[in-house]
Amino acid sequence: MKRALFALLSISMLTSVVLADEALAKKKNCLACHAVDKKVVGPAYKDVAAKYAGQNVTGKLATKVMKGGSGVWGAIPMPANPQVNQAEAETLVKWVLSLK
Repeated sequence: MKRALFALLSISMLTSVVLADEALAKKKNCLACHAVDKKVVGPAYKDVAAKYAGQNVTGKLATKVMKGGSGVWGAIPMPANPQVNQAEAETLVKWVLSLK
């Protein structure tokens, strides 16, 4: 019984972290241009996760979140997001890269 309770609590904690990061993406207006599983203006987050799977790119991508970028996913540039600080950008990137 204790094992089942522990497993249930562990799963609920992981789920709440994922939802919290999705909530941050909504709060910072990321989902205006991106979606988890389909291209909107920018690439789907799952496509980003697949492209960078197994690579140590959190810092690089966090900088792109804050400062913007262009050319990696096509002609439409990603604008800078000055409302996102370094810690938030890293949290968002880690969440995106965790998506399968």
